[in-house]
Amino acid sequence: MNRSFILTALSMTVAFASCTKHMELPDTSTKLGDVLCTDGSVVSPDRCGNGLVPIAVVFHLCDPETEEGTAYAVYLDDLSPVAFADSIGVKQDTSADVFGYDGNANTYALFSSTATGSPMADAVFSMWRYGQSAYVPSVAQMQLMYASKKHINDCMEKCGGTPLSDSPDECWYWTSTEVSGQETAKAWLYSIVTGARQETPKDERHKVRPVVTIY
Repeated sequence: MNRSFILTALSMTVAFASCTKHMELPDTSTKLGDVLCTDGSVVSPDRCGNGLVPIAVVFHLCDPETEEGTAYAVYLDDLSPVAFADSIGVKQDTSADVFGYDGNANTYALFSSTATGSPMADAVFSMWRYGQSAYVPSVAQMQLMYASKKHINDCMEKCGGTPLSDSPDECWYWTSTEVSGQETAKAWLYSIVTGARQETPKDERHKVRPVVTIY
């Protein structure tokens, strides 16, 4: 075989290997603080605009062993204060588990109840014309949001959203978790300032910050 041909082939192989070795592929994995857009894409906050409309910020990356989906994202704005239930005296079949990441199932249970209505669940279900996407977080999911609050607030501001409040007078949000043993009367409120929770009559009106699971 021609010696110059062999040397040329070796040079091309080395050059190709060198280019491959130093090629940096973009990191497309979902990260805390990434932004969910209306078209379903998940991008960094600095990519919003140019046709990408942000709706929620990633506050938790899911453990595939124990949680559904890839991540949880919180919507950019609060819903107006609403009641958990139309009336007191009815168990609405949430899990009442303060450790469960089951806000989606809880919200569906509230929406589906025929014994009493849930203005809170109705408000969340009406957010998307494509069906149930948003839901009211459980106590455990609110705790995850609280842990990431500072980081996601910075991202919300970049996207034109409303940061989670630092005011003691504006910090209480409904969760979708009824109080175990008192399901007919009370559900849990959650303070996004202190991480505390409070048993509250279900016919009271309080703010809601919807979340969504990214799959």
